[in-house]
Amino acid sequence: MALSERIIYRPCARGKWGNLVPGPQPACRSAEEAIRRAERAIAAGSVAGAHVVRVLADEAAGDFGEPGHLAAFGTVPDPK
Repeated sequence: MALSERIIYRPCARGKWGNLVPGPQPACRSAEEAIRRAERAIAAGSVAGAHVVRVLADEAAGDFGEPGHLAAFGTVPDPK
């Protein structure tokens, strides 16, 4: 069982009725890269907010752990 760490940038945009809509959730090389992406997107106004999360995964077995919240930017839903 080979666990690997995945850092994921999870942006949220405003939907048609003002609600938060999740966007694509790309994996990043590091937490710093994900945080930079979130900061740039917030500054550009392209997203309402973003979460940065860490997940431990054994992709060969299809086993993914619970996401660990690293940071939040802007307006985002509760990171549950």
